[in-house]
Amino acid sequence: MRQGKYPFILGFLVAPVGLYLVFVIWPYLQTIGYSFTDWSGQTQTFDFVGLDNYTRLFGDEVFHNALRNNLQFLVFVPVLTILLALFFAFMLNVGGRGGGGVQPVRGAGLYRIVFFFPQVLSIAILAILFQAVYRSDGAGLLNGILIAVGLGDPASPVEWLNSPDLVRWCLIMVLVWSGVGFYMVLFSAAMQSIPRDVFEAALLDGASRTQTFFRVTLPLLWDTVQTAWVFLAILAMDAFLLVSTLTPGQYGGGPDHNSEVLATYLMRNFNVFGQAGYACAIGVVMLVLTLLISVITLRATRRDRIEF
Repeated sequence: MRQGKYPFILGFLVAPVGLYLVFVIWPYLQTIGYSFTDWSGQTQTFDFVGLDNYTRLFGDEVFHNALRNNLQFLVFVPVLTILLALFFAFMLNVGGRGGGGVQPVRGAGLYRIVFFFPQVLSIAILAILFQAVYRSDGAGLLNGILIAVGLGDPASPVEWLNSPDLVRWCLIMVLVWSGVGFYMVLFSAAMQSIPRDVFEAALLDGASRTQTFFRVTLPLLWDTVQTAWVFLAILAMDAFLLVSTLTPGQYGGGPDHNSEVLATYLMRNFNVFGQAGYACAIGVVMLVLTLLISVITLRATRRDRIEF
């Protein structure tokens, strides 16, 4: 029986590993290879240009601007999303006291559904929804509220998505709004695995809600927070669908590249400018940056596991 175990396992692994190599690893290798060429994306012929595409990136102002925007997303999207999700999850699970112990707030299940609702919406629906929110006239939700409370001028409403200073923050708010519900449910499920006795002991010892959160809840949820941070960092390095559908310009990125991200600049070079080799170089840079960010995040947030 033992002699036939390994061929049996190998037989099950051949097909999935083969599919993974063909449909995942091979496209990555092709992209890396094309990044060293002047391929236009529409012909079968191309010339090897070495590191020319990569050296060109150093002098490309649009690439630098897109990279800065991605880094801004990388800083604010994970931080705001995780802080809000942790706060809401903590309040839902430990927000009420009754019956001599710690209890969830009344209607916690309904709140989870409401908070999770944005997660079921597609990017296309989100884009349509927030186009109405960010409309640059009095009929837009934000401008309408500002005008109603006397903080806006009906004659010159705020150009939310056409303002170089505001468009990135508008996108960050959409990403945070759409992600908080999912991570709130994720953190809430992790909190439910913590014995209630731990919270009750902390409260009986005189710990406040804030102290209980930072000294009990957060250390016990650190592995989940670490995982959420990595996924949100990957999201911040992409954001292609939202930027391309919500912001001005072909494939988004407007106004004047102020909302440009690496993914939209890659697609514009590939499909519009016919510079597939250069686009592949941008894709390789995105891959390397994403891997580096993931590794750095995992190492920087690593700490000893706390058992309960």
